[in-house]
Amino acid sequence: MKAALKQAQIGLLQGEVPVGCVIVKDGKIIARAHNTKESKKAALNHAEINAIVKASKKFKDWRLNDCEMYVTLEPCLMCVGAIINYRVGTIYYGAKDPKGGAVVSNLDITTVKNLNHHPIFQGGIMEQECGEILTKFFQDKRKR
Repeated sequence: MKAALKQAQIGLLQGEVPVGCVIVKDGKIIARAHNTKESKKAALNHAEINAIVKASKKFKDWRLNDCEMYVTLEPCLMCVGAIINYRVGTIYYGAKDPKGGAVVSNLDITTVKNLNHHPIFQGGIMEQECGEILTKFFQDKRKR
C-alpha cells in the first residue's frame, strides 16, 4: 500500500485526485498508476483502470487472475467492473469512499451472485494515511 500511496502523491503533484494503485504478481510490483482523469481529460482514467491496462499490456493478456491490487481508495462501480472483467484475484484498498465506493459503501459487489468472477476484497489497509491525503486535497480545493 505504501507504493500505492506514492502513486497518489504523484497524482496530487499533477493536480489529480490523489488515488494511487499498484498491481502485484508473485510479490513483485508489475504496474503502478495514479489518476490521470484531469490531465488526459478522460473520465475512464482512474488509477485502477490505468494500472490494469499497464499490467495487461505487460503480460499480453487480459487475465490477471494471480494478481493482487493495492489501491488507496475503495473502487467505484466502473473500476469494480474492470477488476471483475480482468479477473484480478485480490484487491486491498485503503479508505472507504462514501460517495462512489462500490465494494461496501454504496453497493456491496460481494453479494452479487451471478458474476463470472468473484475477487476477494479487503478494505481498511493503511486507511488513515490513504484517507488523509484525499481529505487534505479536497479541503485545499474548497479553499481555492
